[in-house]
Amino acid sequence: MVTRIVLVKVDGREEELVRIAVFGAGHVGLVTGLCFAEKGHEVICVDSDASKIQRLKSGDSLIYEPGIVSLLQSQLLQKRIVFTTEAQEAIQQSEVLFVAVGTSFQEDGSVNVRSVMEVIATISSCMRGFKVIVMKSTVPPGTSQELKQWISSELKKRGEAEDFEMVSNPEFLREGAALEDGLRPSRIVVGQESPRARLWMEKVYASYLEEGTPVLWMDLSSSEMSKYASNAMLATRISFMNEFAGLCEAVGADIQQVRLGLGSDPRIGTSFLQAGIGYGGSCLSKDIQVLLCTAKKYQKRFGMLEAVEKVNFGQRDLFFKKIVSALGDLRGKKIAIWGLAFKPDTNDLRDAPSLTLMDALCKAQAKICAYDPVVREEVEKKYQGKVHFAEDPYEALEGAEALCLVTEWSCFEKPDFSKMKSLMKEPRIFDGRNLYRPKEVRAWGFQYESFGQC
Repeated sequence: MVTRIVLVKVDGREEELVRIAVFGAGHVGLVTGLCFAEKGHEVICVDSDASKIQRLKSGDSLIYEPGIVSLLQSQLLQKRIVFTTEAQEAIQQSEVLFVAVGTSFQEDGSVNVRSVMEVIATISSCMRGFKVIVMKSTVPPGTSQELKQWISSELKKRGEAEDFEMVSNPEFLREGAALEDGLRPSRIVVGQESPRARLWMEKVYASYLEEGTPVLWMDLSSSEMSKYASNAMLATRISFMNEFAGLCEAVGADIQQVRLGLGSDPRIGTSFLQAGIGYGGSCLSKDIQVLLCTAKKYQKRFGMLEAVEKVNFGQRDLFFKKIVSALGDLRGKKIAIWGLAFKPDTNDLRDAPSLTLMDALCKAQAKICAYDPVVREEVEKKYQGKVHFAEDPYEALEGAEALCLVTEWSCFEKPDFSKMKSLMKEPRIFDGRNLYRPKEVRAWGFQYESFGQC
């Protein structure tokens, strides 16, 4: 049972905080729950995985995210958050129910919302009295409206009052900076259809409103679409720059200088304009596939996004071709890899470019030695001895004929190039993130390949 707390407002009035249940203790659910707890709300986080819940209860997080363990332990100590597998108890004790379970796309590009439906079915069967049901999971436009109708139908079958509100509240968390985004978001998007729903969400986000965080109020479908549109734009910017990187290589221009010239335009900015091996992770590729599937459903074609995805995966092939072009037959040759997670400051391997590269290297019968500050266990299980791991970055280089830098962890930013050269059989670097300056690296005697840099 969570201890009831109050928030003392600036004007002296005391106001009870909202009791929140978060369904799903993965990346989005855990961060969402911890951030609401940090803001003072009472939070119950529900997950069907008993082992995960037990670890969270002990103050240990399965996901790697800067600051998450310390925040988890502090909120447990203050009893602002509890973890459980008992969904019914959480539903009955809470007023606002956040659905934050994962979704995935199927082979045809449609979304697998089975986990979402399971949570909604549980909520509809256990809810007694008024509830606000908030969709935090990323679902296709129209899903919240469909779920609202489904819940109403189920309540009617049982002869119970349809006393609930359906809300869409997509997340915009950057992995590696999720707590920063959760506690100090650039904006909050809320899809709702009634004054009552808005009033409750204003209570949920009261402290954010007081801090001046923009809250964008819209309808359910527009809220859902805003998440997909945001990720599609970010993916487009990355693929756009990768196309320019290829042209820069052809004409002898430097993509980093082009990026500076482009990003200095205040209408454009510098974010997501970094050329390289391409994007990965659980969101961008999945959301683009969902948009393409949605467009097809409504007999629309989204040619730009088709090109974005094609360019992105083409970068991975191009990276491998650069290696083969330089080394020829890879059989028996040792290749060092720095960085496995799809981006720094996370242990997420979903759609990581490193996996595509290692698959290709294994097929070519190369010897792989990898180092990542966080990721290891999952890769060991996947490759079963085909990938060896070093205890530090330099150990991975011993006897290597090439280094492939795939993830730009901060520990790789300023290496000892002299030491690297002494350890490697051949001084070659394939930089998938344009982390280094070509002239500097080549001055140390390295053969250096990147994307669009001269």
